[in-house]
Amino acid sequence: MATDSKVPEVGKRAPAFTLPAYPEGKVRLSEFKGEKNVLLYFYPKDNTPGCTTESCDFRDRVTTFKKNDTVILGISPDSVKSHEKFATKFELPFTLLADEDHAIAEKYGVWVEKSMYGKKYMGIQRATFLINKEGKIAAAWPKVKVNGHAEEVAQALKELD
Repeated sequence: MATDSKVPEVGKRAPAFTLPAYPEGKVRLSEFKGEKNVLLYFYPKDNTPGCTTESCDFRDRVTTFKKNDTVILGISPDSVKSHEKFATKFELPFTLLADEDHAIAEKYGVWVEKSMYGKKYMGIQRATFLINKEGKIAAAWPKVKVNGHAEEVAQALKELD
């Protein structure tokens, strides 16, 4: 099913969510309000080359994000069990959220029609959102190219405060 939802604009309130998560059990966006910035990155699938590279790039910069009061949340349609294997295999020190019905991806405008080998299907468009402590979108990357992306987000975060 196609979606008309658009990517939330910078300065607007980030769409709320509560999702099953590894390792926490459940995570709701509102629990970070007033406390932490949130780096929310949507990725298509656990254990695929681009998603692994992107997740490991964020992992390798986790200290930078922590220093800037920022939690990292990865989100894909995979199950919590799949996230557990992925996080364990690559030693990911942050939370992965299971958006199995892709309702949150739709709220963020990143559940889109894709095409591979001429076949059309619905899937997650790789995207990242920086949500400030007030719960508003501070920066958005609606179409992410993996190489150099984590560094780009780290730079944007430094300009946030």
